[in-house]
Amino acid sequence: MSDTIRAEKIAREVDDAARQLAQAGRLDLMHEFIQHGDVTVYAHVTSVARASLSFAERLGRVGISVDRLSLLRGALLHDYFLYDWHDPDPSHRLHGFRHPFFALARAEEDFELTSRERNIIVRHMFPLVPVPPTCREAWIVCLADKWCALRETVAGRLPRKGGANDLNEGSSDGSSKESNEKRSG
Repeated sequence: MSDTIRAEKIAREVDDAARQLAQAGRLDLMHEFIQHGDVTVYAHVTSVARASLSFAERLGRVGISVDRLSLLRGALLHDYFLYDWHDPDPSHRLHGFRHPFFALARAEEDFELTSRERNIIVRHMFPLVPVPPTCREAWIVCLADKWCALRETVAGRLPRKGGANDLNEGSSDGSSKESNEKRSG
């Protein structure tokens, strides 16, 4: 299977799971909040889910298996804190350290979670939160989260050929057209 076909299959799987979580809970609220740069929390978690599944498939090729459903759901819910952390509200202080616990509490309000899904959500900020993940699915999401956050944060600041930004041009990441025009104009 080509890389393009594999990526499309993963994207459909993530979209289907996100749709199910949106119907059962409040996942669609994540479209309203910005995570990194001009990337929404929703776009971020779907990106992390795609990267996590891609990493898991590569591990599977060398005989390392994962609980794919827990990996996918945990990746989509890892930032389910459901607030704008940029607001100067005192409850948002130390967001980087505290949001995994808020995300877990919100997710438990809306969904039945496996122990792996809980571990993914609450441990994804290692090493900022000093307790490491205890399952391979949580390690995968932790690493995918760092990769995606770095890409989302840095890509918006780097000039591209023709003024295009690979995270925004032609993608469904939830960023606005106006911010793309400001960057390239």
